[in-house]
Amino acid sequence: MAEEKKKKRMAIIASKGTLDMAYPPLILASTAAAMDVETAIFFTLYGVDIVNKKKYDKLQVAPIANPAMPSPVPFPNILGILPGMTPMATSMMKGMINKINWPSIPELVDACLEMEVRMIACTPTLEMTGVSKDDLVEGVEVAGAADFLNFALDGNVTIFV
Repeated sequence: MAEEKKKKRMAIIASKGTLDMAYPPLILASTAAAMDVETAIFFTLYGVDIVNKKKYDKLQVAPIANPAMPSPVPFPNILGILPGMTPMATSMMKGMINKINWPSIPELVDACLEMEVRMIACTPTLEMTGVSKDDLVEGVEVAGAADFLNFALDGNVTIFV
């Protein structure tokens, strides 16, 4: 009798909640799920903003300490601290995203949930930040590190973004 092949698993830890850092875990998870890989994302610290329905459609990108960010006019990184630079950088990035027709963060979150990606918000992070389960997108689980690790320890790939 042939042994049944175990499904591949990918575990992703999302710890940053800026617009530019929300895309990698969601794109990797949705792509893996489309490739029939069992996938989970653990949202911790600022990463919880990616699944916070009060924030996930308003994520921004900060130009400070982000020297690789493209700019129409080269300027020193220090200018990123000037008032209005974060909205400008966010607008610029949204323009680049729209130009290549990428989905929005809410659309990617929905796609992940539709493809049965486990979306897990870190319990201690929620307690620390005062975010409640009701603040999260429907379908997002709330659990601690041990629950995520039970999934990740049987994984083939673990990614931290």
